[in-house]
Amino acid sequence: MSTAAMPFRRQLLWQKLTGAGFALPAFLLLLALHVVPLLVLAALSFTDYELGVVTFEWVGLDNYVQAFSDETFRRSLVNTLYYVAIVLPGSVILSLLVAVLVHQRKRTRSFYEIIYFLPVTSTLIAMATVWQFLLHPSLGVINAALRKLGFGEVPFLSDPDLALPTLAMIGIWQLIGFNMILFLAGLSSIPRDLYEASAIDGVGNGVDRFLTITWPLLGPTTLFVIVTTSITAFKVFDTVAVMTKGGPQGATEVILYAIYLEGFYYFRTAYASVLTLVFLTFVVIFSVIQTFVLDRRTHY
Repeated sequence: MSTAAMPFRRQLLWQKLTGAGFALPAFLLLLALHVVPLLVLAALSFTDYELGVVTFEWVGLDNYVQAFSDETFRRSLVNTLYYVAIVLPGSVILSLLVAVLVHQRKRTRSFYEIIYFLPVTSTLIAMATVWQFLLHPSLGVINAALRKLGFGEVPFLSDPDLALPTLAMIGIWQLIGFNMILFLAGLSSIPRDLYEASAIDGVGNGVDRFLTITWPLLGPTTLFVIVTTSITAFKVFDTVAVMTKGGPQGATEVILYAIYLEGFYYFRTAYASVLTLVFLTFVVIFSVIQTFVLDRRTHY
């Protein structure tokens, strides 16, 4: 090795060490807040540990066998998938529609952005309490309006067939603003020259412009919105805990609420750890499949 290369290699090594030193605090924080708790969770899932108990035993895969044969867990999984099936397309389509309409505004665009983004900034627990009052059968404003129009009272939260779709509508209401901002960013990045060129080529209709230019070029944004929205929908908990507590008749008992009951109500920490790991695995697999399937149809 030549003597001229020594200072360069030494400088390169020093730069790598400096970069590693700057990244070390963030790495340790990530390790302490995410990796270590996940490893502890995995270890607890193979035991019969209960919160507050001093001793516990190793039970192997017994908890996992119980989880997949548990009717309550299966019901919560089905309820969660049903909730996601409503919230995911509803919030993506409506937020895209709102973003396109808001993007065309000039003077009032900021006003509409603030109005639609307000649910994102509000505390969902507080808003769930407000929604609970609005949907009350006798005192709620919504049922009062229905009575004025000649309709009967609708038990939005006490009817097993209506409770989960009602919570899904609230979930869509809460997600529209955030997804709208993402779609607005995607719309702003589309060059205006493409629309001018399409007009010269005879694509003058707004629907045709959307289908041939806007929608394909929004592919990366749409992919990101779909993945993040599905993860957020899977994590539904606040509205269930405040408004229905899993009822009526278990119709709104979702996975996270079932985990909460097992871990903090029945104190079965080990079993709650198993449900958490199954839930995390399911969300990761679902997100990866979504990404790979949609990425093939995305135009970058």
